[in-house]
Amino acid sequence: MVLLPFLAPVPLASVAIDFPAALAAMSGYSDWPTRVIARRMGAGYTIGEVLLDQFVINVTKGNKARRYIRVTAEDHPCAAQLMGSTAEALAPAALKLIQAGFDAVDLNFGCPVRKVVGKCRGGYLLSRPAEALDLLARVRKAVPRHVPVTLKMRRGLDDTEESRQRFWQILDGALALGIAAVTIHGRTVRQRYEGWSSWDFLRQVKEHVGGGIVFGSGDLFTADDCREMVARTRVDGVTVARGAIGNPWIFRDLRLLAAGRPAADPPGLFEQREVIREHYRLAEEIYGPARACYVMCKFGIKYSRLHPRAEEVRDAFVAAHSPDQWQQVLEQWYAEDLPGVRPSPPSLGDAVGAASKGPRENNFDDVRTRVADR
Repeated sequence: MVLLPFLAPVPLASVAIDFPAALAAMSGYSDWPTRVIARRMGAGYTIGEVLLDQFVINVTKGNKARRYIRVTAEDHPCAAQLMGSTAEALAPAALKLIQAGFDAVDLNFGCPVRKVVGKCRGGYLLSRPAEALDLLARVRKAVPRHVPVTLKMRRGLDDTEESRQRFWQILDGALALGIAAVTIHGRTVRQRYEGWSSWDFLRQVKEHVGGGIVFGSGDLFTADDCREMVARTRVDGVTVARGAIGNPWIFRDLRLLAAGRPAADPPGLFEQREVIREHYRLAEEIYGPARACYVMCKFGIKYSRLHPRAEEVRDAFVAAHSPDQWQQVLEQWYAEDLPGVRPSPPSLGDAVGAASKGPRENNFDDVRTRVADR
C-alpha cells in the first residue's frame, strides 16, 4: 500500500476544512444526529441531506425545521445540499440555509433519481449547460461572497461524447463563476448506481482543474478505499456515503492512515454500544421518542454489520418498535465486550440510493426501506 501525504487542509472561501474527508449528502441519512456522530468520529466536514428549494422556502420554525434545517456548534463546518430547477426559488432557498447557520451551500447537479431528473432537477442539469450555469451564477450572486458555494456533479448524463463535452462546459463555467469546490461522482446519471465508479475520470478532472478543489465520490467503503482514491486521482478530498452509515469509525481510521499509522481494530461491542446509544439519544432530541425508534431502525441495520452475530442483531433492531425495545437490543446483544468485525463492502448491483425516494420534500415516508447513495 502506498503511503503518502494526503488529505491536507483545504480552504473553501472563508471556511477552513482541517481534514477534507466529508460525510456525503444522503437523503434520509445525513441528518443532524448522523452528522454530529460523524464529526465526533473524525469527519472534517459534513453535508446535510439534499433539500428541495421549495421545501426550504416554505418550511417554518416548527418540527420540520428542527429536523431538517438544524446546525449546532459542533456541526461546523457543515454544508447544506440544495436542489432545484429555477433561480427564482433556488437563490432565496440558498440564502435561507446560510441564515439558518450552514457554512456553505452545495448545489446538486448529479441526482439520478427518475422523478428528480423528470422534473428538470439534479442530474438533468448536466444536459443543459446554459441553464445550469445560469442557476450557479444567480445563487452565487445571492449568497454573500465570503460563503462558499460548491457543486456536486456526476461525470455526465451518459457516456456519449456530447454529454462529456457538456460536463466540461459546466465544470469550467462553474469554476469561472467562483465555485469554491466540486464533488465528482464517477458514475453517469444514466448509470444510476450500477457498475463501478470511474476513478480514472476523477483523475482527469483533477488534472484539468489544476489548483481547483476537487472532492471524489463513489465506492468508498473503507479507509483504504479513500487512501487509494487519493493516491490514484490526486483529488483534494473525499466524500463518504454508504461506507460511513453504521460505520462512522471510517473517519477515525482515515485520520490514522493520513498520519501514516495503521487503521485501528474494529470497535469492540462496548464502544459500538455507546456510539449507537448516543446516536439514538440525538435522534430523540429532534424526532421525539416514538419517531426516533422508527427513524433509527435503518441505522441499527447498518450498525449491526460490525457485530460478530450481525444477522441476529439486524433482526433484533428491525423488531424493535419502542424506545424500551431499542434499549433492550443494546442490553442483550452488546452486554459482552466482544471484538467487532469489519463490515463487508456491498456487491455491485445492490439496491442503493435515496435512489427510489429522492431529496427531502415535506414527508418522511418509508424510512425503514431507504438505502443510501454510494
